[in-house]
Amino acid sequence: MLFIVLLPEGIAAVHTAGKNQLQKSFNLSLGSALASIGLTIPAVAMISLYADLSLTMGIDIKSTVLFLLCLFVLVLSLSTGKTSMLQGIVLLVLFAVYLFTIVFL
Repeated sequence: MLFIVLLPEGIAAVHTAGKNQLQKSFNLSLGSALASIGLTIPAVAMISLYADLSLTMGIDIKSTVLFLLCLFVLVLSLSTGKTSMLQGIVLLVLFAVYLFTIVFL
């Protein structure tokens, strides 16, 4: 379900990045993620309340460390007002490490 929400804006973000419009691509990506979080979490919470199910929202220590690392990289890249390819690549590597820890660890 999450992919259905993120797919159209994700495709648009990739196309704008291909046209070298990185700020628009960044804005599309953040807007898509914010909309997904803002709509999905309350919907799941309401369903869990209605169905009388327990809802646990949390991440393990590995994911927390990677999340804090990503936040650190984002603060560094956004504090200058401009982002570079290197900062984007670092974030992609962190995402790949996150996916690797989910699948193999």
